[in-house]
Parts: sequence; C-alpha cells; structure tokens
Amino acid sequence: MADTLSTPPSGPSLRWLVPRIFTRAKPQAGVQRLVDTVRQNHPRGDLQIVHKAYRVAEEKHRGQKRQSGEPYITHPLAVAQILAELGLGPRAIAAALLHDTVEDTGYPLDELTAEFGDEVALLVDGVTKLDKVKYGESAQAETVRKMIVAMSKDVRVLVIKLADRLHNARTWGFVPPEKAKKKATETLEIYAPLAHRLGIAAIKSELEDLSFAVLYPKIYNEIDSLVKQRTPQREQYVQKVIDEVGRDLAELRIRGTVSGRPKQLYSVYQKMVVRGREFDDIYDLIGIRTIVQTVRDCYAVLGAIHARWTPLPGRFKDYIATPKFNLYRSLHTTVIGPGGRTVEIQIRTQEMHQQAEYGVAAHWMYKERMQAAGGKPDERASGQDMAWIARLSDWQAETKDPGEFLDSLRFEIGAKEVYVFTPKGRVIGLPTGASPVDFAFAVHTEIGYRTMGAKVNGRLVPLETELQSGDVVEVFTSKNPDAGPSQDWLGFVKSTRARNKIRAWFTKERREEAIEQGKEGIARAMRRHNLSFARLKEALPEVAADMHYDDISALYAAVGEGHVSTQSVLEKVQAALSDAEPASGALDLPPTASQRPRAGDSGVLVRGASDILVKLAKCCTPVPGDEIVGFVTRGSGVSVHRADCTNVRALGDEPDRMIDVEWAPSTKAVFLVHIQVEALDRGGLLSDITRVLSEHHVNILSASVQTTRNRLALSRYVFEMGDTVHLDRVLNAVRRIEGVYDVYRVTSS
Repeated sequence: MADTLSTPPSGPSLRWLVPRIFTRAKPQAGVQRLVDTVRQNHPRGDLQIVHKAYRVAEEKHRGQKRQSGEPYITHPLAVAQILAELGLGPRAIAAALLHDTVEDTGYPLDELTAEFGDEVALLVDGVTKLDKVKYGESAQAETVRKMIVAMSKDVRVLVIKLADRLHNARTWGFVPPEKAKKKATETLEIYAPLAHRLGIAAIKSELEDLSFAVLYPKIYNEIDSLVKQRTPQREQYVQKVIDEVGRDLAELRIRGTVSGRPKQLYSVYQKMVVRGREFDDIYDLIGIRTIVQTVRDCYAVLGAIHARWTPLPGRFKDYIATPKFNLYRSLHTTVIGPGGRTVEIQIRTQEMHQQAEYGVAAHWMYKERMQAAGGKPDERASGQDMAWIARLSDWQAETKDPGEFLDSLRFEIGAKEVYVFTPKGRVIGLPTGASPVDFAFAVHTEIGYRTMGAKVNGRLVPLETELQSGDVVEVFTSKNPDAGPSQDWLGFVKSTRARNKIRAWFTKERREEAIEQGKEGIARAMRRHNLSFARLKEALPEVAADMHYDDISALYAAVGEGHVSTQSVLEKVQAALSDAEPASGALDLPPTASQRPRAGDSGVLVRGASDILVKLAKCCTPVPGDEIVGFVTRGSGVSVHRADCTNVRALGDEPDRMIDVEWAPSTKAVFLVHIQVEALDRGGLLSDITRVLSEHHVNILSASVQTTRNRLALSRYVFEMGDTVHLDRVLNAVRRIEGVYDVYRVTSS
C-alpha cells in the first residue's frame, strides 16, 4: 500500500533494496545436478527420460535469451531443479524441462507425444495452456479457469506452473517494474494461496516474500532490517530453548531433531496487519520446530514441554487429530519460555514435515516410489488429496463470467471452512458462518435462486441459520418460474459465490431502476452541498472512469445497487472540479519603467517589475533550488509556483499571465516545507519523530497523523525553514528512526 503513496524505487536502488529478485543461474554441471537430485528421491526411476528431455529442450531453445541475458535453457533447468527438490518423479521433471518448447519453439505436441509418451505430453499441454496469459482482468481470470480444468486432470500441471512462477519471480528484477508489479499482485492473489491450498509451504513462502519485495520494497527492507537487528539476541535465546527441549528428548529416550524456525518477512507483516500487533509483540518471532519419529512421540514431547513451561490458554492446536484442509498435520503450542518470553513450538513426525513442506508433491513422490517398487498406492488417499480441486472444477464449469469466477476463487482459496452434507451424503464445503442459502448456491445456482425454506438435521430453520460442521442440510425450492432471491439475503450470506449470484440477479432484473435510484441519490447529495448539477455532468465522465466503470450509467447503477456510496462519488466529483479550477484569477501588470529585478521577503526576484507583491504558492510550497515560474494574480501580485505544480499546467492556456522569476542569490526569507513520513506503526513512533524534529530546531506549524488498516503510520508535518541544506539533514535523521521506511518532501497538496 505504501508504495502507491510514493513512487517505488527502480534500477540500482531496487537492486540494493531487494537483491533476491536479481537472481542469475549459478554455473553448474549442466543437467548432472538435476539427475543426481532425481536419483536421490527416485533411485529406481527412469533417468534416461530426463537426459533425453534436457537434450531436446537445449536444442529447441538454442539461441534464445532471457531478459537477464542468460541462455533460455537456464529457465526450464531451474524449474526442473525446483521440482526435483520437491521430490517429483522423472516424467514430471521431463515435462518441466519441455514445458516451454511447444509454445516458444514450434515443437509440435504430436511429435513430443511420440517421443516422450502420453503422460509427459499431457503435463506439457496443460502448462502450455496456462502460459497463454493476456493482459486484463477477464483474460487473467480465463487463464486461471483453464488452470483449474487442467489441474483437475493432473495436479502436477499446477505444481509445474508454481515452480515456473517461482523461478520467474526470482528474476523479476530484470523485467520492467510495472510488469513485475502486475505479476507480483497476481502471484499474491492466486498462485501463493493455491500453493498454500496444496500444502506446498516451500513454494508458498518464497512466492509471498518475493511478491512482497516487488510490491512494497521499502516496507520489505524495513522489516528485513528489524529482523536482522534482533537476529543475534534471537539466535542466542532460540539456542537456549533448543538445548532445554533437547534435554527433554534425551530424558524420554526419543530420537528427534530440534531447530529454530526460519522467519518469513511477509508473514511478519501480515501478522502486524491482521492481528494489529507491533513488531516486537508477534509471537512466533521465536519459533521452534521439533521433528520426531512417531505420532506417540509427538504427544510425549508435548507433555514434557507443558510440564517444563506454562502453556498459553487458547494457543494449543492439534492438527494431527484434525488435519487442515490441505492435509497439514502438526501439534502447535505457545508457552511462556525462559525469561517470560513467549515461544511457539511445532511438533511433528518426519512424514508430517514432508507433507507440510511439499504438500501434494510429497504425495506424488510416495505414489511414484510405490509404482517403481511394484506396489500399489493408496487411491483413497489420493482422492482425499484431490477433493478440493474436484469441487473447484465442478463449480467453475457453470460460472459463465470469468471475473466472477476469479473473485470466487480468491475467496475459496483463502476461506476457513465448515463441512455439511446433502441428504444423499455429498459433502459441501462452505465458509465459516454460512447459511442454508450459501449451501443452496453451492449445490447449484438455480437451486439458490428458487430457495424458499430449509431443514437442518431434520428440523425446519430460518434461512439465516448459521450452519455447523456435520449438519445435514435440505432446501426447499419454489416451482414458480418467476421466483427469485430476496435482497435481504445479502445481509447474511457469507460465500462470495452466493453474494455475486444474488447481486447479478438484481443487476440483470432491475438495472434501469437502479440507474434511476443512483441518479436521484447523487442529485440529492449535490443539492445538500449546494453544487450545480450542470457542473456535476461535466465531472461525472472523469469520475466514472477513475472508479473503473464503463460509463456514467454503470456508475449510477452501482450507486443504486448499493455497491458505491453517494458520499464517495461526491468526494471524487469535488476533487475533479477543484483540480480543474485555476489557483486564482489574473490581473494585468501596470507598466513600469524600471527593469531592475526586485527581491521581496519571499526571496524571489521578479524580472521586469519592481514594487510588486510576491508570494510563494501554498499548493506546492517552493523552496530555493526548485525550478519556479511566476503567475500574475488578481489582487495578490505574483504567485510563485514550482514548475511541475499541477496548477501551473492548468494555467498554461494563458501564457501572457506568466512572468520570469528566479531565486535571489542570497536571502534571509523563511519558507514553508511539507514532509510526509511513512512508517510501520508502533508505540512511541510519533514521539520519536517529533523529538528528532525538535532536536534539529524545526518549528512545527501543523501535523496530521493517520494509521491505515495495514498497520502503516502516515504522518505529514508543515514547518518553517530558511536553509534547504538543513532540510536534507532533517530528512536523513527522520529516516534513521526505527520503523520509518520512507520520508520525503511533499510538493503538491
């Protein structure tokens, strides 16, 4: 968020802030390292197919370069290496090496099928369809739709795509900044949550950190700095906890390993935002992971830890008895450790750890090992792994609008769920707090539209009843062909799918009515504020475009349907009208015989005029060193603006009102300076900033402070200053305050 307030750095400064996105391939022994990794996980696997796929990929991509300047073959080789480290088998590795050949080199899919078989061809074809990304929300949504269809046939398609996105993310520093930001946003919204849903924490964590670094480089750098500052003390404390847990393992005669958990910067930031905590209060900055051999050992270690340290109430989670949606299993507990500091501890078996890190990829590694050894994998477990993907595939098939599908997907991959049953025993996953109406729309859109009543566990209940896991739900539908949803349902439905469907029905049926209601609502608001409706019509096209509506009618309809408030439209109209108005009227200068420049208290010389009032414009507050222009105003002499001031551009139609001005060689004038400070919110921040300003003898005239939902503190200060060199010293001093990631002079109001 903060980087939309100030322009993010690019080029060398971004390289300094976020070196991780400028990764180049390391010199290595070609395909040999890849083959060694595959052999380690699949000793009986067909390694010849990997060698063959590499030779074909290297030949087809010969002469192609990546934007980093490296040979293109380094990309499929890096993607294959990521998958090999996840434990995928030789055929998936071969598909990763070939995943760009069909699209980028003209290698026919039929020829690939003949050379490598149907399984590899299916994976390559699935990934190829996903790579045809076009710009625009609708096109992106359609691509994600194809991804869901492809991965419902074979989830390895998505795993290959995730690895492809991960390696591309590592090289975002070599692509244009706007394109990198677009890809990072898409990654945070779609790919990282999908990796989380599939339990692949190793990919999810790195995708989140790299996207975070591209979108908010200054915040990323500040949190990275805060973590590094505390690393020595933290490591010393963690080692003390590890030693004590290790003694417990020895006393219980349990074999296992104890280690400190790595710190993910995006996770730190999210917890500051979502939980509203300050940096120093986040529990799992001190995190310990214990890996043992059996489930029985997990509970034995838990008992020993609780006997040694007091557990915090409400902070114990047993994900072994009740696994998460992505089959994640582990024991989590938070205790008051040595010195009264809170410590979060995870306890799991090695198998659970593999599942937690590699998710569905771990399942495929097990499956392929079983097949290579002549055994039969557990198909029932495979079905459980793929249940969520099957549900996605079902409802995407009947969602026509790609944008709506993408919104539903974003909600689906992030929501906590309850599981209820149809009368025939089919399991339906719904968001927490869902009602029978959500259930009806989850079954089918038409059932949702015609719902008129419901039974839960055999009893009639109101439609707004909150469902619990395990409930058996039955809905009654109307036979009236004109039956439709009630607008009241929007007050209690929880699923994005149900909400979108209800809104879509009302939008389609009552668009004209909504347009009239929106127009009347805006007109009433304008009359209350004594604004002319004629002026409104001038500004509305610009406001509609600014709010991403196709035309004014779409904006009226959005207001009428309650999607947008009249107040927000009114504020944007007023802003548009004020931007269009010039700073002041104009006045012809009286003729003068004197051509000698004059310096007033403003410290500005006016050429061709003497004894004329000069004032510095408050809209851009110019100071010595800024490029300036003069404008002759009515009753106030010459108004001096920065050359890049927005008001100057608005006055460009009257060049005869402009006059040459320049800064006096030396002046004792005092100038107004506006600065903005952007920081991670914490206790005592405002006190620290004002203390530093005071220490530098800054006379603060006014200050405004606001805290965003993202735990960012944005503060603006206005003060007087006579020496611009002093301003640089002040800005540098403020920038050194802990938590401050940016401070700069504001040059427009």
